[in-house]
Amino acid sequence: MDRFEWTNDALMPREALVKQQHGVRLYDGNQKTQFDHGIAVLTTHRLMWKDMQGRGVLAFHLSLVIYVEKFPDPKGKGMVVVHLNAAPPNKNPGPVMSSSNTYIKLGCKEGGEEQFFACLTEQLSRKLWQFVPASQQAKPTAQPRSIHKGIVGIERKLEEKRKETDTNIDKAFEDLGELMKKAKDMVDLTKTIANKIKEKQGEITEDETVKFKSYLLSLGIANPVTRETHGSGLKYHEELAKQLSEALIAPVEESGGMMAITDVYCRINRARGMELLSPDDLIDACQQFERLRLPLRLRRFTSGVLVLESLSKGEEAAIEQTAELIVEKASLSADELAQIAGVSVMLAKGRLLAAEEVGKACRDESVEGLRFFPNLFLNPPSR
Repeated sequence: MDRFEWTNDALMPREALVKQQHGVRLYDGNQKTQFDHGIAVLTTHRLMWKDMQGRGVLAFHLSLVIYVEKFPDPKGKGMVVVHLNAAPPNKNPGPVMSSSNTYIKLGCKEGGEEQFFACLTEQLSRKLWQFVPASQQAKPTAQPRSIHKGIVGIERKLEEKRKETDTNIDKAFEDLGELMKKAKDMVDLTKTIANKIKEKQGEITEDETVKFKSYLLSLGIANPVTRETHGSGLKYHEELAKQLSEALIAPVEESGGMMAITDVYCRINRARGMELLSPDDLIDACQQFERLRLPLRLRRFTSGVLVLESLSKGEEAAIEQTAELIVEKASLSADELAQIAGVSVMLAKGRLLAAEEVGKACRDESVEGLRFFPNLFLNPPSR
């Protein structure tokens, strides 16, 4: 434990977040510590432990790690053991001044030790903290340097600093001006729509509706469900599933009743802002849709592609639409269907394979790639 030092959760330059694991207890060797039920945070440079009550953040650099291992503890929960080198002499203050143990343990009470161990092992092998950008490695060419002494040199330095400050202020006000302009447009649009609804005069035009939807999308989810607000386990995933269903039902139906899980992940994290959602939590929440009787379902195509589908526009409707497009175009590839239907190539291929599975299409594989044709064996053309 004497390798840890007090810090904050701000990332260093070129440092990136890799993995977070909730419900983690720290052990000094085999001894339990007071640091219980926190969040283990792995970055490309450090291993941190964050207290859930906001009482502090502990961290040490990954360059101190000798090797890691994992094994189950007697109570059935997994543990990750981190063996460490001695603390550097210039280390910042930490929770423990000295310790006879040369390793720490991370007790994962809520599971997830397998994924955390894999991510930690990968970062130790990559050693990104040793990477120095090429721009910093290149030695600057010798340039003649003018040395200004006395008051003249100080005045020129102040003038350069003032110009730099003015430039930064101008850029900041440009961004602020764009924000104010967007806010003004949104206020004007909402007033127009509210007045038309209140007075019941005329209809809202399609152009105004599209603008209104785009502004609402940019606002994102106001109160995203998090582990801090809704706990962990099943309750967290149930509440998350309800919020996902409410936020995604409209875009899924606008996409023809299906949306690839990769598109869902990008869309929902953009709407959640800083409260990013992990892929595992997204899948676990989507698996609750059917049990909670929500209007969406998680479905896996035979090709392995995961999609969200709407119950009102389910799989049968998507297959019928795909089969009609194949008949209309005489044949289709995944790329062509993606352009026509406005979906990803992966999802388009899944829809074509689903149509083939129920006998609505036949495939042809050649050097030109995979194409699908109408199934004339089961549906011969009328003479």
